[in-house]
Amino acid sequence: MSVEIIVMYLVVGLIAGVLAGLLGVGGGVVIVPMLVFCFVKQGIQPDQIMHLALGTSLASIMFTSISSFMSHHKRGAVEWSIVRRIVPGILLGTFAGTFVASRLSTGFLKGFFCLFLYAVATQMLLNRKPKASRDLPETAGMFGMGSTIGVISALVGIGGGSLSVPFMIWCNVPAHRAIGTSAAIGFPIAIAGAVGYIVNNLGGVGLPAYSVGYVYLPALVGIVCASMLTAPFGVRLAHALPVDKLKRIFALFLYAVATRMAWGLLF
Repeated sequence: MSVEIIVMYLVVGLIAGVLAGLLGVGGGVVIVPMLVFCFVKQGIQPDQIMHLALGTSLASIMFTSISSFMSHHKRGAVEWSIVRRIVPGILLGTFAGTFVASRLSTGFLKGFFCLFLYAVATQMLLNRKPKASRDLPETAGMFGMGSTIGVISALVGIGGGSLSVPFMIWCNVPAHRAIGTSAAIGFPIAIAGAVGYIVNNLGGVGLPAYSVGYVYLPALVGIVCASMLTAPFGVRLAHALPVDKLKRIFALFLYAVATRMAWGLLF
């Protein structure tokens, strides 16, 4: 493996770590588009690229989410009662979502991811929060919501924060607790997603060397090692820079990324 490839994935991790710490974003929103670019540059088969990006993204969240939710837990910001109630649906939905994704084309997954990026960018740009208008549902409702969040997370390679946080705020959970609880929910999403993407193409034909199913190990190691180094730096920047303004700028960047990916699908 060339030094260029190793450096390329370290850079992805460095960027992802800073943005996660600075803007509170991570997972697929940041990592998947960068992995798609790197995989194209590396010459990986086009029909494997999106699946590898999603699987590798979720595998990286499995490691990076630990420090995040532990930090929130120390501040008493994780509602573990919510985690326990929603995790069964999360695990089933995420794992099932990987089976669905493995049978979809790269083109479809890219298109779905583009739509998701547009939605996330719009939310960041408008900065609108759902009105707290109801209580958390009972067991069946939590299972259903967890399954829905899990399926979508598997299809776009994220830790679920952009879905679970608005849901909890809508259900009268204070914003800081919704964020902390979402960080804890991201861990089982990542585990189920990574395992699902591995078993769905374990020993598959056409995958690049050093792949375990749809998880590309060089990218995984580079992202995890580098992002853990730079995330604390991003957090420090968040206290010194106008984060709200930066989020709006980043939202415009996400629009550009989504449009570039959509253009590649159409032309």
